[in-house]
Amino acid sequence: MKRRLFICSACLSTLVNASSGLRLYQAPMDDSTWVVSESTPLNCQLDHVIPAFGVAHFTSTASSHINLDFSLDMRRLPAVTHKVLLRSVPPPWRPGRSAKNVAQLNFYQQFDGNVRDQPAWQMLSELDNGNFPTFYFNDWYSAGGATAVGLSSINFHNNYNQFIQCVGQLLPYSFNDIAFTVLNYQQNSDQLTKESKQKLARVSNYVKYDKDINMIVIDGYTDSYGGRYTNQKLSEKRAESVKKFFVSQGVQADKVQVTGFGEKNFIASNETLLGRERNRRVVISLGKDNG
Repeated sequence: MKRRLFICSACLSTLVNASSGLRLYQAPMDDSTWVVSESTPLNCQLDHVIPAFGVAHFTSTASSHINLDFSLDMRRLPAVTHKVLLRSVPPPWRPGRSAKNVAQLNFYQQFDGNVRDQPAWQMLSELDNGNFPTFYFNDWYSAGGATAVGLSSINFHNNYNQFIQCVGQLLPYSFNDIAFTVLNYQQNSDQLTKESKQKLARVSNYVKYDKDINMIVIDGYTDSYGGRYTNQKLSEKRAESVKKFFVSQGVQADKVQVTGFGEKNFIASNETLLGRERNRRVVISLGKDNG
């Protein structure tokens, strides 16, 4: 059976209030660094080195939802699952101010520490106010010794402002939102509908920044009106026009695979106007290199 170390709330309070024997990992005043390590319309990341312990990361990504993840990249991953108390601690030069609890959470065995969503935003807010978000737990590596890991707010503000500016410029959609996109066309034409032009612009804007996308598959289709040969050529023309658009936006031509299917693979009845409109389509599928 795996050993697990659990700390009750009362024990956490005792740990926090204990001044002797507490091992503190925290950047010293003369060596507190914050760096915006990534700033694109897809990803924003703010990093802070904690000497002898690891690196703290705040990350926000392109999405239809407001998001923020905090990760504590530790040199030594937890050997057991810890109960952890996260507090906002005033700096030593602000005597008389009291610390406050932010969240109780777990550092899981063999995983880095993580804080998500509102508590992560609160950590940024506390840093912006000059406080030190600090994690308290009993460390298995030091025989359960009381341990604190703090984030210093020294030299935080300039990089924080850059980070928040980056977050404000993130695309309001993610890879999953545009990885499979259907474009529709006007009748007997290779001209996209107004809505589909907007969809194509969204996909193109994302592809421009995500260098891990290594394949764009474009499949063209028609409705059943107009004759099979004509429709086959029209489906190819539609798919090729989308490829040309991507290439004009800087995508390498060899990453784009084009196929025209003509009247094949209907997704709706050709007996109605709405059905025929759905069948007049190009499907864009994106392949991504995650390795």
